Amino acid sequence: MNLKNKKTSLWIIVGITVLNAIGMTIVFPLFPFLLGKYIPDVQVAAVMSALVSVFAVCTFLAAPVFGALSDRYGRKPILLISLLGSVIGYLLLGIGGALWILFLGRIIDGLTAGNQSALFAYITDSTEPHERGKWFGYLGGAIGLGFMIGPAIGGVLGSISITLPFFVTAGITLVTMFLIALLVPESLPVEKRTTHLTMKSLNTFSHFNEVFSWKEARALIIMGAFFYVGLGIWQFNASIFLKDVFKWGPKFIGAMFVGIGICDILSRVILLPWLLKISNERSVGIIGLFGLIAGLSLLFASAYYQSIFFIIGAVACIVLGEGLFDPSYNARLSLSVEDSKQGLLQGTNQSLQALYRVIVPLGAAAIYTYSHGAVFGIGALLMAFGLVLFVKLKTK
Repeated sequence: MNLKNKKTSLWIIVGITVLNAIGMTIVFPLFPFLLGKYIPDVQVAAVMSALVSVFAVCTFLAAPVFGALSDRYGRKPILLISLLGSVIGYLLLGIGGALWILFLGRIIDGLTAGNQSALFAYITDSTEPHERGKWFGYLGGAIGLGFMIGPAIGGVLGSISITLPFFVTAGITLVTMFLIALLVPESLPVEKRTTHLTMKSLNTFSHFNEVFSWKEARALIIMGAFFYVGLGIWQFNASIFLKDVFKWGPKFIGAMFVGIGICDILSRVILLPWLLKISNERSVGIIGLFGLIAGLSLLFASAYYQSIFFIIGAVACIVLGEGLFDPSYNARLSLSVEDSKQGLLQGTNQSLQALYRVIVPLGAAAIYTYSHGAVFGIGALLMAFGLVLFVKLKTK
């Protein structure tokens, strides 16, 4: 693939990522209303948590396996299989008829959730090491754009029919499949693929053992845990914190999240590439972590001194910090292993993020009940530990 065709393929991947993110998030606002068709309102919160958890657990188990399969058979087949699983999952949610069918839809979607790791591996395959931070930023910006557009479309469609958004999402995902099949060339050459698979290759925990045996990757993944857990504390507690402490209503909180989406896109698509021209991924990542520490510290302070300026400063620091650190971290992570192991590495990273999404809300909720501010103070400390580890890391 020549340079021009490679860049065209990368932009197609970015565009497909936008569609993928729109498809995923169209259904986000509808789950409580969909569940209300099957169970009493008092049970909706618990069952919705179970739906989220079962998806995350399935992703945790399946993502490393799909990552390893993409190292053997290429990124494109895994992308197509993963998206097909999502199509089936969304169709089952739309068809419904019984609560167990909804759970079956989430289980199928979770067990085939290899699309994100395959997309990140595709970027790694198709870029030079010095370009990866920029393209990971574009991919993150594409996801952010989709996350802004999707819920708005879902709200409009849901007012027509509560099941319509699920069928529309299945249709968008199916279109994405056809676009990949027709427009996206395979990024992993045959000579760079792993040469064999065994039954051990289908064992998630054997993949964890393999990945954690790689010294550089292990150090980065451990450091990444501090980042993702600290970030999860912010993501899972922001809305309820603003409601409880600042007495904001849905309109103000919704407007804030729109602003967050816009800032996230700008930081990843404009600010990050500019900084990478005058510096390197390591330095940009350090700046991002300092921003995250400052933002979480301001949230901690705002629980005791309620100032709108603290909130504005906190949100700006956190969003900009995440937008700078996340792509830089993924770029450094991609450099820690050879090309033939990128899928396994990205799959394991995706799997661990799914695990954090199960654990963090439970732990953060317990701490938040005790102290609204302490949870963000703990998040700032976790980011500070992550910063120390990141500064000490040595990569290729």
